[in-house]
Parts: sequence; C-alpha cells; structure tokens
Amino acid sequence: MAQRIGKNVIELSEPPCILSYSSVTGKTEGEGPMGKEFDFCYPDDGIGKANWNEAEAELLFQAVNRTIEKRKLYRSDIDLILAGDLLNQCTASTFGAKDFGVPFAGLFGACSTMAYAMAMAAVMVEGRGFDNVIAATSSHFCSAEKQFRFPLEYGGQRAQTTQRTVTGGAACLIGRGFEPLVIPRVLFGRITDYGVKDAGNMGAAMAPAAARTICDYLTDTGTEPEDYDLILTGDLGSTGTALLYDLLYDQYRIDISPVHEDCGNLIFDPNKQDVHSGGSGCACSGVVVCARIIPQMIKGNLKRVLFVGTGALLSPEVVLQGKSIPCIAHAAELQRR
Repeated sequence: MAQRIGKNVIELSEPPCILSYSSVTGKTEGEGPMGKEFDFCYPDDGIGKANWNEAEAELLFQAVNRTIEKRKLYRSDIDLILAGDLLNQCTASTFGAKDFGVPFAGLFGACSTMAYAMAMAAVMVEGRGFDNVIAATSSHFCSAEKQFRFPLEYGGQRAQTTQRTVTGGAACLIGRGFEPLVIPRVLFGRITDYGVKDAGNMGAAMAPAAARTICDYLTDTGTEPEDYDLILTGDLGSTGTALLYDLLYDQYRIDISPVHEDCGNLIFDPNKQDVHSGGSGCACSGVVVCARIIPQMIKGNLKRVLFVGTGALLSPEVVLQGKSIPCIAHAAELQRR
C-alpha cells in the first residue's frame, strides 16, 4: 500500500515499472544535440497536417502508438491514457488520443505535465485500479506562440529571457512487471506564486516552484542532493536554472548544482540554435526523459534520478489581464532496481 512520508511524498510499497517509452519531435529538435536519441524526428514542423493544432495532436498520437507497439501490445491492453498539453481544453491530447478507443483522462499541469502524468499513473497502478497506464504529453512551438504570444506571421520580437517551445510528443507505459526501472516515490507540488507577470520569462516564474518541491522532497525523504545521480528539472532554461540555484541556497542552504541538469538546457544548442534562454513546453521534459534519461537508466549509467517537472499555470486571459503567474512542480523519482 502507498504511504505518505513526511507532509508531501508518497512512497509506493509495490513500485510500478516503466514498461515502454517513446519520443517524437520536430525539425529544430532533430537538429539539436539530442537529435539522434529521439525515436523519430519530422523533417518539418507541419507534420503533414492542415494546421498547428492538428500537427501537435499527431505528435501525441505517434508517441503513444509507438509506445504501445514497442511493448508488442494491442490498444485494448491499455487501461487508461493520461495526457495533457498547453492548448485550450487540452485539445491536442483529446484529438491525439481519441482514435485509440481506450479510457482517457486529460491533465493540465502546463510544462509539468509529464512528471504529473507519470506520478498519477504510478499511484493508480500501485493501487491496483489499473494494470497498464500511459502517461503522455505534447507541445508545438507554433501552436504555443499562436496561443500565448503572437502568431509567427506577426513577426514579433522575442526577449532574451523567452524560451522556444519544444515541438514534440512523449509517452511512457507504466505498469506492473519485472523491468529494471521503477517509480518508488512521487510528490504532487504546491502552487507557488512569486508575483512574476512577464509571460516572456517563464524560467523566473517557475524557479520558485521547483525550489519548493526539491526542498520538500529532500526534507521528507531525509536525502541529500548527492544521494541522486541526477536531479532533473523540467524546463527552466538558463535564466530559471540560475535563479533556482540562488533560491535553493539562499532560502534552504541546498546546493544541487553538482548533480543538476535542466531539460530546457539539454535539448537545444544555444550556440548554434536561436533559442534564447533554452527549451520549454510540455514536450521539453517529456522527450528528454523518454529519449535520454530512461535509456541511460536501463543501461545502468544512472541509478537514481529525481525528475521534477515545472509548469506555469497561466492562460491567455491571465496574461492579458496582467495577473501574476502561479506555478507548480511535480516530482517522480526514477530508480533502477
């Protein structure tokens, strides 16, 4: 049975396994330093669809479908798909998952969605309500720009603190089994709002939520940063990463820099690609985890990873109203048996 450790962490007595995983991306991601690690990279961001929303839905569909096929399962073997994205009413996830014909639950965690979905799936499987649950997410640079900033045709200038939304889809299958990679503990984050109003500086808005979740997790589990091979944050980018280090040390006297990486800093090459402060979007942490972290753990190169997905819980209306941006960070610990 699952039990709570401290105030926030949930420990799973029968840790579910990661049974399968997949990542698909767009052209720019394929040209980055992780290009050869993704399962598939589309040659253009149109993905052969009529509009950007349909293109994003196709990315999610392909990630989920490849995950099922890798495990040599039928679609009917899947008990539930947990998925979310950045678009209104999670439309990319809805249209991407509708043809599978299996139960679906839409999640909104913004860029924290992959960690959120993995944590939810692990709790559901450990509770024996489900056998096979897919955690999935997607994002698309063009659909996100159209919704939250300006359509690309507008030609607006982007500040140096902005990040490029990753065009991609990611999925992993969580269930019971004897595979080497398990999820023994999870944490559902608390909303944190430091009053940041700049929608062009998501790193600054999300860094406090990441700091809070990391501190809560380490405190409740009685662990130190050096107990992990890697502490991986979702998509703070270069701006948010620097702020995270300052917040953790100034407020909690915690230094994670020797074992920390950020997905927004890993997926693009800032010297060769014009991505400003790095990568972002739901797919940012999703494709990095499914393309690099899980394979490295299965190979034995990493044995214990704390994955902290970060998300800005804003909407286009909130931005126009000049409100501050509430943020959240969910955590899922990945461990090799």
